[in-house]
Amino acid sequence: MPRSSWRLGRAVLAVPLLATLVPRGAASQQPGLSGYYLNVFTGVAESLLAPAGVTDFQRLRLMWRGSAGPVRLDAAYEHSLTLRQEGALGAQLFTAAGTASGGDWLSLGGEIESSTQLLWRHRVDRLSARIDLGSSADLVIGRQPVSWATTLILTPADPFSPFDPADPFREYRTGVDAVRLRYYRGSFTQFEVMARPARQGDRETLTMLGRVSSNRGGWDLGAWGGVVHDTFGAAAFLSGSVGLWALRAEGAVRDLEDRLVVRGTVGLDRTFPLTGRDLYVVVEYQRDDLGATSPDGLLDAARSRAFEQGEMQVLGRDVGALQLSYPLHPLVSVSSLVLGSLRDGSFIFAPGLTYSASESLGLSAGAFFGFGEGPSLDGLDLSLGSEFGALPRVGYLSATVFFW
Repeated sequence: MPRSSWRLGRAVLAVPLLATLVPRGAASQQPGLSGYYLNVFTGVAESLLAPAGVTDFQRLRLMWRGSAGPVRLDAAYEHSLTLRQEGALGAQLFTAAGTASGGDWLSLGGEIESSTQLLWRHRVDRLSARIDLGSSADLVIGRQPVSWATTLILTPADPFSPFDPADPFREYRTGVDAVRLRYYRGSFTQFEVMARPARQGDRETLTMLGRVSSNRGGWDLGAWGGVVHDTFGAAAFLSGSVGLWALRAEGAVRDLEDRLVVRGTVGLDRTFPLTGRDLYVVVEYQRDDLGATSPDGLLDAARSRAFEQGEMQVLGRDVGALQLSYPLHPLVSVSSLVLGSLRDGSFIFAPGLTYSASESLGLSAGAFFGFGEGPSLDGLDLSLGSEFGALPRVGYLSATVFFW
């Protein structure tokens, strides 16, 4: 790897480490300013799709919040740097979306430098103004995070920027360019209208939705409807408790590619007391008419309009998820995720370990193992034997720093 690339990597690494040495009292001199740094070192085993190799992924994020009378301002700016052995996949398997365009209307970022061994990107991830319209309404204009998810892992009724269900780094949701008007009626009822223009390659689309949410008898419930990327969309959602379990469900109807499709997820979660601590369990099932019914349709699903627009988190028709987390110590916790296709029997197993070294420094280690029939290559024709069997073995070490 070129020496200039490593010098650049060391420079990016030095910034947050130096920032953590700034006394906490100095924060009073920089009101509303904070920072975040992530470094992920990844080793990937050889597979049909790529050779074995190592990569180092770094993300530096600066955030600022301020106000001017009734207007509240929110801004965030990110740089991401990937240093890699040529051809290695590495951390971009689950971190690449952080500073990549997800249909941005405004061009506020892009690639600074790219080669076979280096990818350096930047992006303005937040740039919005919130205007208070009295005590019960507000208007938010600009790039902002929006989440309409009810379930925790598989979220088909979130039409904006859903997380990759296997991504272990979820500190910040990607911002979208939108105008959002909210009206609050009492403590439990909220009305929203959202308009989001987007660019998907050479195509321009508009999302225009209205949403209502409320609470009835201890259950949170609601619905949204309108146009998603120029085509009809509607959804309903609810969450509440059934005994000791929390029940969450969401479903959406979409008009895509000349057909009406139904997508939905139902999930349960609860804590179990175990040796003086709490084991947290999440289980979810998703049925998605946009997904492939067999391995032969997986590549078509990956090339579909819905996948390109960021609406699909997985490719299969029927997918299940099981997530466990348990604190071994107040500073140390373990977790595991199983994400599997109920059609072809393939699944991902992802164990993880986290350590809170201090208020501002967190360390983690983890791995991803794909099980199932692997891909095959006939000349230039690639075919997938299963949805998750193509994932190579991946191991990672990470450090997360919050400063100022």
